[in-house]
Amino acid sequence: QVQLVESGGGLVQAGGSLRLSCAASGRTFSSYAMGWFRQAPGKEREFVASISWSGGGTHHADSVTGRFHISRDNAKNTVYLQMNSLKPDDTAVYYCAARLGVKSTQARLYDYWGQGTQVTVSS
Repeated sequence: QVQLVESGGGLVQAGGSLRLSCAASGRTFSSYAMGWFRQAPGKEREFVASISWSGGGTHHADSVTGRFHISRDNAKNTVYLQMNSLKPDDTAVYYCAARLGVKSTQARLYDYWGQGTQVTVSS
């Protein structure tokens, strides 16, 4: 199994930046595609970004394209989500996920999940 632990969330003003980290352990990290999802109060879990096992391919939701950037460092067993130009609508619990397969926007296809980290963007 794979264990995932997110960190880096917090409170930030609109227009600010945060970088989330997801530390992985338990299996060969480089074999897994990784994704970031978020869930705001009263809303369903939403795809944010994904990255291939090699890091050579990424995909970002339309709502965050140009503002957020996913990356990974397999040597550190870590995936990152750099979040810039944050908006109040970005407020959510952000979850890191991993799967043995190609990156996907569908949460149900991911096998392992972190506990989440809260991101709150104030006006």
